[in-house]
Amino acid sequence: MGLPDPVMESATGIAPAREPRWRLYARLMRLHRPIGTLLLLWPTLWALCMASNGDMDLYDLFAFSLGTLLMRSAGCVINDYADRDFDRHVERTRDRPLTAGLVSTREALFLFVVLCLLAALLLIPFRPLTWVLALVAVFLAASYPFTKRFFPLPQAYLGIAFGFGIPMAFAQVQGQVPLIAWVMLLANICWALAYDTEYAMVDREDDLKIGIKTSAITFGRFDVMAVMLFYAATLGLLALVGALADLDELYYGALALAALIALYHFILIRKRDRDGCFKAFNHNNWLGAVVFIGILAAYWI
Repeated sequence: MGLPDPVMESATGIAPAREPRWRLYARLMRLHRPIGTLLLLWPTLWALCMASNGDMDLYDLFAFSLGTLLMRSAGCVINDYADRDFDRHVERTRDRPLTAGLVSTREALFLFVVLCLLAALLLIPFRPLTWVLALVAVFLAASYPFTKRFFPLPQAYLGIAFGFGIPMAFAQVQGQVPLIAWVMLLANICWALAYDTEYAMVDREDDLKIGIKTSAITFGRFDVMAVMLFYAATLGLLALVGALADLDELYYGALALAALIALYHFILIRKRDRDGCFKAFNHNNWLGAVVFIGILAAYWI
């Protein structure tokens, strides 16, 4: 699934062919694994579409989409910086450029700052309230990796960080952050607790050895039940969002389809198989897409 090994022996076995710097930076930003960007993008698009009653401004759509990619990349960089001493002990992460020593900590911090500045440039035409919320978003992205040291549910904090595009979208379109935005953010927190617990179930054994806190460890043998309860809470809160926005049956039909997707995830994770849990995590892209299509359909049809 990933890119080739960072250092490969040449055909003669004499001189190693090193991976180009740009490729190392791309791996550090996880550009080869877009699922994180998509899980960050869908809630932002939910909010942008709902705040504008389906009539999204093209620049807003561009800026929030590109900004999502830049900030997710920045989040991956600072996450690897914070976890560089842990990642080498986890099979899935030991070849990441920073922990493998292929990229320096100074390079990683510089890349993080550059990505944040590029994202800030997109905000130049935006409202002052959006700028204020953007500063909060940067703080959340930078601080999330450190919550795994002490907080038993860092996935909840991730849900806030991944969902902060929601209040930003409402602030930009409407000049305020109404109640519906906070309900949607709460729904995203529950969704992140569901999908990132699936993700944490993949690394549970390694995380126990190195002492990192995750929801999969906190919930223990109740992890599968917790995931399904968080999916139920997500869909319930999104139904409340639909009621507050007075959306029609097309939206609720999309939520019903999302519920079927969540049930499919139960089939994938019920035996706690690593491959099944990872597949369920990646499959959440479709759940987010279905909800967005439901919002679009409710406004456009």
